[in-house]
Amino acid sequence: MLSQLDQLPAGLLQARVEDLHALLGMPTLIHLDGVNKQPLFVSTLLHGNETTGFYALQNVLQQYQEKPLPRALSIFIGNVEAAASGQRRLDQQPDYNRIWPGTHHSQCAETDVMATVTGIMRKRKPFASIDIHNNTGRNPHYACVNILNPHGLQLAAMFGKTTVYFTNPKGVQSTAFSDFCPAVVLECGQSSDSSGISHATGFLEKVLALETLSGSKPDNLRLFHTIARVTVPRQFSLGSDAETDIQLRTELENLNFCELDAGYNFAHIKPDSNAQLLVNNESDEDVTHEFLVKIDDTLVLQRKVTLSMYTHDECAIRQDCLCYLMEQLHLNN
Repeated sequence: MLSQLDQLPAGLLQARVEDLHALLGMPTLIHLDGVNKQPLFVSTLLHGNETTGFYALQNVLQQYQEKPLPRALSIFIGNVEAAASGQRRLDQQPDYNRIWPGTHHSQCAETDVMATVTGIMRKRKPFASIDIHNNTGRNPHYACVNILNPHGLQLAAMFGKTTVYFTNPKGVQSTAFSDFCPAVVLECGQSSDSSGISHATGFLEKVLALETLSGSKPDNLRLFHTIARVTVPRQFSLGSDAETDIQLRTELENLNFCELDAGYNFAHIKPDSNAQLLVNNESDEDVTHEFLVKIDDTLVLQRKVTLSMYTHDECAIRQDCLCYLMEQLHLNN
């Protein structure tokens, strides 16, 4: 279930993501030497349809075919089987970014793979960990951290001024690696957006060239804390027409990282239906009543919140969630 290599396989720098299953066959961990021997760890394609990370890595590595990397690099290429089909994950698979150490998922072959990768990298004492993703909905580029320490925040600030702090969901790669190195997630917009590839490429180049990370808190960081996750119970249909149990407001996808006031109409419910959205906090407690109230046939926000990752893509909603709810944090210097 895991291949470990000490050089790039032939054809990797020219491959498309849909070719990787045929080329690699399974999740693959590749260790490359560099001038600085402490490796940077980069993971990509934990979700098979989130392609920016792989193409950014290709861009970086193509520059070092005839010269050494400034720093050793360990690359984990995840769900190549789903990538071949252009899907986040296949129906029979677990989510590859919910099964790392600390997961609530039952043990399976895939959890063993992630535990093995974590153990290997813990021994290698990485300089930092970068996990690269895309969003389904429209979002700005931003970084995520799971621990509010200066080194991780400095790494996040190098990507941009917007950072999200979260502790749930469990079993994500960045949380597992935060135990032993600075770890960030890069959210690079939608896979189809070439600017995400350019942004991630430049970031990787900067981090590879770093000697150290600053221990001071970055200035002017726009920091958000994820406080809740919104899901659609499977028994209810969803869409944007009047025949579905829950009618989504598709315009909300354009309001990610915008603050919505209490009283905002969040979704419509089919008349005479008992349909409801489910809101869980970071402890996975049902806190729906704190955030949503049904008035006539409309679900209305109970309090001011900021959206992230809102999408009306039904497959993404069913496999993950409708959106996250956040509030802004202000760090004391």
